[in-house]
Amino acid sequence: MNLLAQFGRRVLWKIPHQCGSVRRFCDQGLYDDDVGNGFMPIEELLKESAEFLDVPADVDDQETQFQGSSSTRQFFVGSALRDADRVFEVLRQDGPGFDVRSALSELNIRVSGILVREVLLKLRRMIDIRNKNRCARLGYKFFLWSGQHENYMHTANAYHLMLKILADTGEIVPMWRLVDEMTDKGYPTTARAFNILIRACAEKGLGRQTVVRFIKSKTFNFRPFKHSYNAILHSLVSINEYKLIEWVHQRMLDDGYSPDILTYNILMCAKYRLGKLYQFHRLLDEMGKNGFSPDVHTYNLLLHVLGRGDKPLAALNLLNHMKEVGIYPSVLHFTTLIDGLSRAGNLDACKYFFDEMITNGCNPDVVSYTVMITAYVVAGELDKSRQLFNEMIAEGKLPNAYTYNSMIRGLCMERKFKEACSMLKEMEYRGCTPNFLVYSTLVNNLRSAGKVSAAGEVLSYMLEKGHYVHLQSKFKGYRRS
Repeated sequence: MNLLAQFGRRVLWKIPHQCGSVRRFCDQGLYDDDVGNGFMPIEELLKESAEFLDVPADVDDQETQFQGSSSTRQFFVGSALRDADRVFEVLRQDGPGFDVRSALSELNIRVSGILVREVLLKLRRMIDIRNKNRCARLGYKFFLWSGQHENYMHTANAYHLMLKILADTGEIVPMWRLVDEMTDKGYPTTARAFNILIRACAEKGLGRQTVVRFIKSKTFNFRPFKHSYNAILHSLVSINEYKLIEWVHQRMLDDGYSPDILTYNILMCAKYRLGKLYQFHRLLDEMGKNGFSPDVHTYNLLLHVLGRGDKPLAALNLLNHMKEVGIYPSVLHFTTLIDGLSRAGNLDACKYFFDEMITNGCNPDVVSYTVMITAYVVAGELDKSRQLFNEMIAEGKLPNAYTYNSMIRGLCMERKFKEACSMLKEMEYRGCTPNFLVYSTLVNNLRSAGKVSAAGEVLSYMLEKGHYVHLQSKFKGYRRS
């Protein structure tokens, strides 16, 4: 095991220290200085080591408990959805002199988990910068009203959804009241609840206080994480709170807890992001000395570092070493490496490893194609990016928003603005909703080319579709006519 740690150190030690001051990855890409694209951030890849997320999705427990034939169930669900529409219309009438509680009671509807979820989801979708306080107030009123009905009790998922609404609207104090209410009613505060809280609180500069409260909490259900510290670290890496990760790690050691492989992966990611390459290597050595073998996610992180450091030969050696120890590189590993090499500007190495991926029996997925398409776009080889784009569609891989963003960027580089704008409509046709990065790329390129009117049309299209209304202020100088 020491030999493996030394291998990792030998390969990585020559990476230039300036690699520590890396740009933020593309899903934070609105603010990237040169690559707004579909690259997968290493933090997202680390999340896949969580075979332990507490709930895979916000599925309401009461819905799953409903028994009966499929036709009966369909009737029940349909009735709940219709009632949710009626409740939503009542909530929209709220104002001075209007008694929401009485109006809701007069509906004489059956309160169920499906109903509560649908109403809260509708409220969350309508949140924008102008009505966020109103949405938070209406959501909380409805949540209290529905929770007081007989034969119904809010589930943990209902609490999570209400917490998300309060987080989206910046209502920190009510969030904590809701967490206290959960505790009073016997619900453990889960890793998911912490994740929602820390995202909102960290934005307000309250990250450390939130962490301390959860460390001390006797009702924090951190399962299936090994301990509360891993649950906390897992959430912190997802929101890029790297300095806070260091602080939590020190608290963890002070409290007598030892790191495991997940802890080491998160810590190394944080050290790399903070530019602390010496500590990164030291952790890699420490991991080996403590008897932990690198897992697929450790190797994924190492390949990313080598790619960003433009070390293709070292990366090839590491891929071969993985096979020697019985860990066969996957699409994820090749994609992460190509991502890093592309950012280092080594297109030839990108092509080589893309071909190697296929040779090793790994079929490229949407992310792989997107990373390679973006590499071509950034290198100015726009014909090859278009060729690969058409190839992925022919292979049955539907482009995602990041794929389209790269293609739109390439078309704008060729000054084919009309075609770039039409690709926005093509996205909708293929069932792919543009993300904010797509709109930003198109609008900024149109403005830079002096096509202000066309940029305004794209923004109007975005608002008409109800997309990112709360972010329209990001586009300076825009005024909706």
